[in-house]
Amino acid sequence: MAGNCCASSTCSSTQAIPPSYRRALWIALAVNLAMFGVELSAGWGADSASLMADAVDFFGDAANYAVSLLVLSLGLVARARTALLKGLTMGGYGLYVLSQAAWNGWIGAVPHAETMGVIGVIALVANLGVAVLLYTYRSGDANMRSVWLCSRNDAIGNVAVLLAAVGVFGTGTAWPDLIVAVGMAMLGLSAAWQVIGQARRELATVEPRVQFG
Repeated sequence: MAGNCCASSTCSSTQAIPPSYRRALWIALAVNLAMFGVELSAGWGADSASLMADAVDFFGDAANYAVSLLVLSLGLVARARTALLKGLTMGGYGLYVLSQAAWNGWIGAVPHAETMGVIGVIALVANLGVAVLLYTYRSGDANMRSVWLCSRNDAIGNVAVLLAAVGVFGTGTAWPDLIVAVGMAMLGLSAAWQVIGQARRELATVEPRVQFG
């Protein structure tokens, strides 16, 4: 049955994947792993929920890029199933960030605005570079779309972290940091909903052909 699927135009192979996309994923993977280490240490040291959220996001994106590289040689069904799993992971990330923000609000920790600002700028530059690399592939299948949404959300999140740093510096409270962390969580949940929806539509279109083709 798998042979029937891959014999049709609906089951893509590596020939349908541009080599430039694979290279872009490798670069994105390296950048995200490096920034995960930077933001993780900075977030803990600065008591910043938004930096910690961004660090977890970097790690999640690195994992997503690695998974995407593994499934490039597989058909559309496998890539759609992978995208479905990634969408669920993105949703789990959003829920984690919400709980982290709630905890920081409960203990009343005030983050270091200066550290937030410096790390936020570095992360923004890194994510803009990755977003530019992946922009061309934003309208591909569910797997490609999930990768693009991750890079887009990262850049938006970095701008939000910078705004939070300004807010923390100006008010001397943790509320700007917590508000941004919650906003990043909601953005992650929204992206997860989009990826899961597209992956389910692709599976609904292809899997009947796999079963009865």
